[in-house]
Amino acid sequence: MSILKIARAGHPVLKRVAEPVADPTSPAIRHLIADMIETLVDIDGAGLAAPQVHVSRRVVIFRVPEERAKREDREAAEPQPLTVLINPVIEPMSTEMAEGLEACLSLPGLAGRVPRYTHIRYRGLDHEGRAIEREARGFHARVVQHECDHLDGILYPMRMADMSTLAFTTELGRDEVEES
Repeated sequence: MSILKIARAGHPVLKRVAEPVADPTSPAIRHLIADMIETLVDIDGAGLAAPQVHVSRRVVIFRVPEERAKREDREAAEPQPLTVLINPVIEPMSTEMAEGLEACLSLPGLAGRVPRYTHIRYRGLDHEGRAIEREARGFHARVVQHECDHLDGILYPMRMADMSTLAFTTELGRDEVEES
């Protein structure tokens, strides 16, 4: 296993639509997932998409630790264990959106307010090729949408309604944001 280098905004891999994974159990995909997990743990992020580690495949991993869920969602906290999601599809479950502060490993040191659906359903495959279908709300939903955007060549500033909220994390207070 290896800690992978993170692609930064402007790199071509972050601008294109990632390719679907044909065989989620292939050795190459298993190796990629193991390296992505090691990388995410090392950087203590909320999520990571394969294009962020220079691999144009539809693979994301994410987690919502209990303390982060409580801080973001208070009573409605939905902690989530580390999850591997291959070839994901997102479906909004309502039209309600909320703005929240987001940061990204591919845009180090920056954060901005991004509108996201507050309630979604996501589907895909896990690392064993088994179907996953879950509903997510709040921060859990935000993280999944953020990571899946990377699979379509979208970085969070492209979703921002008000670019005046884009700021350096050092100006906001580091405890306000967590990069993913």
